[in-house]
Amino acid sequence: MRADELRRTWTAFFEAKAHTVVPSAGLIPLHPTAPMFTNSGMMQFVPYFLGEERPSFDPPRAATVQKCVRLSGKHNDLDDIGRSLRHLSFFEMLGNFSFGDYFKAEAIPWAWELVTEVLGLDGDRMWVTVHTDDDESEEIWADAVGFPRQRIQRLGKDNFWEMGETGPCGPSSEIFWDFGPEHGPDGGPANPDAERRFVEFWNLVFPQYFRNPDRTLSDLPTRNVDTGAGLERILGVMAGSPSLYAADSVTRLIDAAQDVTGRRLGDSEQTDIALRLLADHARTMTFLIADGVVPSNEDRGYVLRRIIRRAVRFAYLLGIDRPITPVLAEHTTEVMGDTYPELVGARDLVQGVLSREEEQFRRTLRTGLGLLDAELDALPEGGTVPGAVAFSLHDTYGFPLEVTTEIAADRGHEVDIAAFEEAMAAQRQRAREAGRRGGAAGGDEAAAFAEILERHGTTEFTGREENESKVTVLAVVPAGEGDTVSIFCDRTPFYAESGGQVGDTGTITTDTGRAEVLDTVYALPGLHLHRARVTEGSIEAGQQALAAIDGERRDAIRRNHTGTHALHWALRSVLGDHVKQQGSLVAPDRLRFDFSHYEPVTPEQIAQIEDLANADILDNAPVRHFETTREEAAELGAIAFFGEKYGETVRVLEAGHHSIELCGGTHVKAMGDIGPMKVISESSIGSNLRRIEAVTGFGPIERLRQSERVIAEAAQRVGVPAAELLEGVDKRLEEIRALRDEVKALRRSAATGAAADLAASAVDGVVVSRVDGLSRDEVRDLAVALRDKPGVRAAVLGSAPAGGGVVLVAAARPDGGLHAGSLIAEAARTVKGGGGKAPDLAIAGGKDPSQLDAALDQVRVAAGIAPS
Repeated sequence: MRADELRRTWTAFFEAKAHTVVPSAGLIPLHPTAPMFTNSGMMQFVPYFLGEERPSFDPPRAATVQKCVRLSGKHNDLDDIGRSLRHLSFFEMLGNFSFGDYFKAEAIPWAWELVTEVLGLDGDRMWVTVHTDDDESEEIWADAVGFPRQRIQRLGKDNFWEMGETGPCGPSSEIFWDFGPEHGPDGGPANPDAERRFVEFWNLVFPQYFRNPDRTLSDLPTRNVDTGAGLERILGVMAGSPSLYAADSVTRLIDAAQDVTGRRLGDSEQTDIALRLLADHARTMTFLIADGVVPSNEDRGYVLRRIIRRAVRFAYLLGIDRPITPVLAEHTTEVMGDTYPELVGARDLVQGVLSREEEQFRRTLRTGLGLLDAELDALPEGGTVPGAVAFSLHDTYGFPLEVTTEIAADRGHEVDIAAFEEAMAAQRQRAREAGRRGGAAGGDEAAAFAEILERHGTTEFTGREENESKVTVLAVVPAGEGDTVSIFCDRTPFYAESGGQVGDTGTITTDTGRAEVLDTVYALPGLHLHRARVTEGSIEAGQQALAAIDGERRDAIRRNHTGTHALHWALRSVLGDHVKQQGSLVAPDRLRFDFSHYEPVTPEQIAQIEDLANADILDNAPVRHFETTREEAAELGAIAFFGEKYGETVRVLEAGHHSIELCGGTHVKAMGDIGPMKVISESSIGSNLRRIEAVTGFGPIERLRQSERVIAEAAQRVGVPAAELLEGVDKRLEEIRALRDEVKALRRSAATGAAADLAASAVDGVVVSRVDGLSRDEVRDLAVALRDKPGVRAAVLGSAPAGGGVVLVAAARPDGGLHAGSLIAEAARTVKGGGGKAPDLAIAGGKDPSQLDAALDQVRVAAGIAPS
């Protein structure tokens, strides 16, 4: 089975059981309790499990295929990737969830039905674990499912899930696959020496308790279901391989890595490790960049940078001296872009980020690897790389410490980390010495920035009056990230990121060069730092320059920033004065506003909020932005805006007739300049915390055009004018319901009629027959109708449906002396499948229709009616 087929099978199975199929969330989780990356399917549903809000879908059931990255921060050990066949940094998690709806009695049998009847896995190759105290789950497995008790094992903490030190928790039941004695000893999952043989592929978690601070448990208001099955793990099981790299979504990328490098699996152990690592890291870096992570030296950006550098380093060690990460990312998009269209949309972004990052790191590698190799060659066996060597590689050549450590470990050596840290500390002490270019110090950036501030004072901000200014360049400091530099000027029209408003971009031009300003931030309070890339010539301290912002971008930011104030007023007017801002983002393409509120904002309330804000905008009242004392601002009733630090002199914004707040950002001159405002999303980001996003200016117009296009296309497909779309959809839905009812009636009638004919073929009260062309449900209805005919003790029917595969159904009377599950147990294995073991009605699936007749002969033997 291919990955795309498994995804469709999973979602279709649970959709048929009244689950809402929820799209994969992004890799950057939003909830405050979340880890660095989305690492499980339940992450997007944390507000539901914590009781912060209720699902918007009814019934409250969901099914997902979630993209995940399971990595932590700077100290995460990536050594297992590529070396182990059971570790991936990026993977897909299949999940089904219930939020106070169904529980164990449904979740466990459904899991069994899916893996045996739908996926056709052999139930005799499976083991199950439950928590030590979970009698309920064991009884369901044994009695409702018919799973052998001798293959149900009870474990302790491994079968109890907890969200954290406090919070929702509950027992779990895990399904394991037995890969056979060639992979380890017997004894089931409970045997710690058999972990390579018995591999868990589906974890059913039942959050029903709350862990209190004193470690006691109390019942949650609702009992929930949270299951997770690794897509790559299941594909490996279905392929008969314990390797996660057997999944076609990974195998195709290994093939791509082989094509790009010219190396083949089996060439050597190191080559195998490198090829697997390249395949894994290709997915991780592509998805992270597409979801908005950029390489940096902090947090998520650091993890991404390390992933990229590891891929480049392993390719380099294979002798690949040309860019490889953009090529692997393109293959990732080809393999997974249909399922995750965001990869296609971010193709250019991914290519650009990876090209720049790899080019920069390859320059570092070429220099640093030669020096490090020489040092390692000179070391005795088991010797330690001196900290001074590691520091020199880091300080002079930009060679990362973790790369030095990894390469040394590959050669059997350690690095003296303590000595490295001592050398770094000594460098910080020297950082205050004046450096080149305007006296800025190298080394420690903070010391260099402090020196600039001490020598030249704060930056004069001219951006409220003009979009370009004549300035003097005070210092140009290498930023330590590729070819970027930090430019400092005596004055600037560039707004530095603060108060939620993003920094300006634009250009700084002198007689000898030109720099593209990528961002503007505060290096220190009052000191503007222009993060830039020199695109022509050079820029030196002491030069006169023209600093010009991107005017159109600034105008869009102005609209969104003043719009944020109008939105804040409207929120308080509709929801109440308890609404307080908790954070914001003001960007050119949208505004984001976080606020305190205890429940989801209803669609009706959102409409009221939009109407109030737009009415204020249409009134086109002037916008006043002025300085005053903090005391006078308080007397005016100005509200403090989140993220700003206020001195005795503050800036007050009067946005129209209603909003008055403290704000140091940039704003429009009149409310009408904002243009229309449209709310585009509202969600929870924590307990009693909400997030709303909106667009202004041209944003609502673009969304309106898109909506019109969608409506027009939908109307065309339904075959009605756009104005009659809802009526047309209702009519089609009613037709579908009527057709379904008609099909059900016809099936019942057909089953009754066919049962009468087949009953005549009974031998000793048992009917065994092949009924090709019927679906699973049709075969089941026919078998039940046949069993209920006078003189029939049991009926076993086999079918090879048009869609492929095999269906076997056994129905037996309770007093007939036959067991339905036993009748088809051996037959199911013959058709390469498995299934139910219930005594009265058992359904099995299989993959091999060519063996169906032989399987039915085995049923006749089991029923004692085989011809002598």
